[in-house]
Amino acid sequence: MVLIVEFEAARPQLTAMAFRLLGSIHDAEDAVQSTWIKASTAEAEELRNPAAWLTTVLTRVCLDQLRMRNRRREEPLLADMVPAEALAADERYLTRENVSRALMVVLDLLTPSQRVAYVLHDLFDVPFREVAQTLDTSPGNAKKHASRARKRIEQPEPASTTAMTVDSAVVDAFLAAAAGGDIDRMVALMTDDCARVVDTALIPPDTPTLVTGARTVAEETKLFADRIRASTSMLVNGRAMHVIAPGGHILAVIDITTRDGRIARIDVTRASMHSELVLPSAMS
Repeated sequence: MVLIVEFEAARPQLTAMAFRLLGSIHDAEDAVQSTWIKASTAEAEELRNPAAWLTTVLTRVCLDQLRMRNRRREEPLLADMVPAEALAADERYLTRENVSRALMVVLDLLTPSQRVAYVLHDLFDVPFREVAQTLDTSPGNAKKHASRARKRIEQPEPASTTAMTVDSAVVDAFLAAAAGGDIDRMVALMTDDCARVVDTALIPPDTPTLVTGARTVAEETKLFADRIRASTSMLVNGRAMHVIAPGGHILAVIDITTRDGRIARIDVTRASMHSELVLPSAMS
């Protein structure tokens, strides 16, 4: 059996791997615990390389869960459908471990085999021969799964122009001010007639869906600073936008329009996992 000291040494990486495979710290910790139960009863001859063995067992536990979700045709849960306690736990883990918020969003779009191949090989440097054993396939097929995943989640940056660079800088500065609740800075970055439009499903009752005027928009935006802090840059249907994804679970898309170097309009729409969501190459 695996000695507990060996298992505890491997636990942080096993948890990190399981979180990226399952998208939930609760599910990840359950998978790690299941791995320990299997390890504690394994025969000695199975454990010539305990670290590799633990990785294989953990991944198979996670793969079973992913395939079960797939058989049930379960859609990835949007953030507002995840229990508040679970969402908070995922956010704490994602923030503490500096996990890419955008990556967690797009990992949910992969097939189980693609997700396993990409996470194991591209994120944790597991050789394809070991990935293939976990997936019960050939190394060549494991490489194909990883390649398809890579193409699905990565995309080159759009051709840049000076105007795009200026707009991007303004948008980033505005969102940084919004995340910090800096009303004066937000106002300075908006046109006087700036408008904010939001889906009713994303705001409390009696909150207007349309707000106009720079200061009014800034004051209203400050109320949602926690959501802004949980946003990340992504390409949505081929356009550079920001996605709100607390704990790595997508909630909404922020589409910001600029005019003459200032924010002119902010559209906040409920996210859809059917949108084309990818990482610019610089973020992958």
